[in-house]
Amino acid sequence: MNRFECVRDCSQCCVEREYYPSVRFGKIGVLVLPEEKSEIERLAEEAGVEISILPRIGISRTGANGPNRILAYQLMGRDDDGNTCPFLDDGGAKRSPHGGLLCRIYDQRPLACRAYPVIETRPMKLDQKCRFCQECKSADSGLDSEVEALLQIRESMEESAGVTRTQIWRYATGVGEEDQVMPSGWVPDPTI
Repeated sequence: MNRFECVRDCSQCCVEREYYPSVRFGKIGVLVLPEEKSEIERLAEEAGVEISILPRIGISRTGANGPNRILAYQLMGRDDDGNTCPFLDDGGAKRSPHGGLLCRIYDQRPLACRAYPVIETRPMKLDQKCRFCQECKSADSGLDSEVEALLQIRESMEESAGVTRTQIWRYATGVGEEDQVMPSGWVPDPTI
């Protein structure tokens, strides 16, 4: 059994962002639960780091023009194309224990970061872009704390949604490659 640990000199998950669930929503940021948002903002202020937290997923009753409740936010990357976590210290010579770039809030990072490389799908699976997952095919048996973090996220969002949920909304970030023109703002998502 292999226990998850970052591959030497890798900080890829903190640098690369993806379009999800499709390019029309722009690049997404790290999922931040409502109960984590103020703490992330406080940590950024203490560290002198400029951050952008946008909504990510909301709910409303059918027929509404937007969500009346936000289930999750997203911490956007600091680069114009949406990449690179603002808490990733790429300016210093100090490195993390695995040799990658240092996370300024590692011990207080959001649950989504704690869950990685386990990703939210049904059933849960490992992110195949993660170098550890590519190199250690039996890694899934040593990811208890990561699975637990993902289950906490799922539980929080399900409790927040309640049983009256009828319309899911996603926030289109408008962030992506320079040649892409993408909308920003709330978009109803009929796929969920």
